[in-house]
Order: sequence, then structure tokens, then C-alpha cells
Amino acid sequence: MIQAQSINHIGIAVRSIESQRGFYEKILGAVFEGVEEVPDQKVRVGFFRIGSVRLELLEPTDPSSTVAGFIEKRGEGLHHLAYTVEDIDRCLESLRQQGVRLIDEKPRPGAHRTRIAFIHPKSSGSVLTELCEPQH
Repeated sequence: MIQAQSINHIGIAVRSIESQRGFYEKILGAVFEGVEEVPDQKVRVGFFRIGSVRLELLEPTDPSSTVAGFIEKRGEGLHHLAYTVEDIDRCLESLRQQGVRLIDEKPRPGAHRTRIAFIHPKSSGSVLTELCEPQH
């Protein structure tokens, strides 16, 4: 078993962060925190905060990106839930031992100075699940 500490963020796939920004700021009252590019994932990530919850709008920067494929297949919308964990390497080993299907066998760099890894939706109730270990 791994111990998730909190929800780290909710990932939402969008064609354009800028075209969605007004809804999150003007309708929901979210605070825009900026945009970061994550080249190895071929996305730009727009960060918004509502209370203690962070929303990440994921905009593909390349048609071959996973997020672009998601939007092509399913349209814009909820992409994944992310949880904060300690010692992501230990968590992945524990999940492997339990037979959990992983997308990432090893952590990789994520936005906001995190190490991340994804659990396959077939092992997590059809919800793409991301583990995030903040780097301090």
C-alpha cells in the first residue's frame, strides 16, 4: 500500500489554456498562477488555484503528445487526478509488487519541481492516476 498525503491537482485536457482561462477566473473565481512548459510531455500547463485545490489545464504543444491524443479521442475534459506521495520510488516498487499496472516504471520530471509517475487506468477504476513527489 502507498499512502497518498493529499490531492496534488486535477488535470484537465484543453485545446487552449488561454481560451479556457476566462471561465476559471471569471466564473469560478480561480486564481491564475501561471503557465509552465513540460517539454518531455509535449504540453503547456496552466495552473489555477481554488482554495487549497490546484487545477492544471493541459494544452498539447505537439500533435503526437498523449494529451493531444486524449483530446482527439475523448474531447476536452477531465484527464487525471494526482496525489502527493513521499518516496515515489518506494511507492512504485510497492505498486509493482501488488501487480498494479504502471504507465511509468520510473519517476520522471513533472511541473512545479515534482517527480511524477502514472498508474494505468485499468488498475485504478478507469481513472488515470498520477503520483507526485514534490522536490524541496
